[in-house]
Amino acid sequence: MQSSVITEVFLPIALGVIMLGLGLSLTLADFRRVAEYPRAALVGLGCQTLLMPLVCFGIANSFGLPPQLAVGLMLLAASPGGATANLFSHLAKGDVALNVSLTAVNSVLSLFTLPLIVNFSLLHFMGEERAIPLQFAKIVQVFAIVLVPISLGMWVRAKRAALADRLDRPVRITSALFLLLVVVAATLKERAQLVTYFQSVGLAALAFNLASMAVGYVVPGLLRVERKQAVAIAMEVGIHNGTLAIAIASSPRLLNDTVMAIPAAIYSVIMFFTAAVFGALVARRQAASAAAVSPRP
Repeated sequence: MQSSVITEVFLPIALGVIMLGLGLSLTLADFRRVAEYPRAALVGLGCQTLLMPLVCFGIANSFGLPPQLAVGLMLLAASPGGATANLFSHLAKGDVALNVSLTAVNSVLSLFTLPLIVNFSLLHFMGEERAIPLQFAKIVQVFAIVLVPISLGMWVRAKRAALADRLDRPVRITSALFLLLVVVAATLKERAQLVTYFQSVGLAALAFNLASMAVGYVVPGLLRVERKQAVAIAMEVGIHNGTLAIAIASSPRLLNDTVMAIPAAIYSVIMFFTAAVFGALVARRQAASAAAVSPRP
């Protein structure tokens, strides 16, 4: 799969602008709260790094995927969340500070977990082992896209809180429009291949996406993590970094196999719609709960 202006230029710029907007709603106190009460973060990391590779392994075997597609799906499961997860959590009124923290920690952990999971998958499904080097450059890219603009937005809030409050609603609307443009552009670009791709691995990718969001939301709830944090974890676990998976699969220096990139390409389209539906349902449930507990006049 060849790189495009959409994924290589427009998407990073759009995500950078969106992350700047997220920073406008955050303060250092939000991150201190995550550090002081780390249970939610630990639950999220456990779901992402331990449960989801196991779930993905079961899905790949259950659907009887061809070896290359099975490895591609496992590569996706090994990839951390990204800036898009932070955006969807923001739109669904999740704990964005938790999302940002999980994105940062997961990105660093993936330096070690991703090669292990991919090498195991290659050995299990294809009977071969390849050395997947640590993706330090990609981790730096994630930090640049996520942390730098968020820090700038937090600086604006610290210095001009009133301005940050006025910008909150316009930024949410702009973020949603940016997201819609990216989805439409990506869908139009791949429309000829989408039918073929979906027939080969679409149902497995959809099952993995739904399972990721379900695990990310239900498991924290069972462990008494508050709902706002459960929403954040569901988005972080359910929206994997498909761009990273595609880059690793397609790169001549790494896996050099475009077939392995197909699951991530399909997943990257599916997740926008499932995350939007999930976010809308969660937001509606939160609104109903707030209305039920508010005092009546």
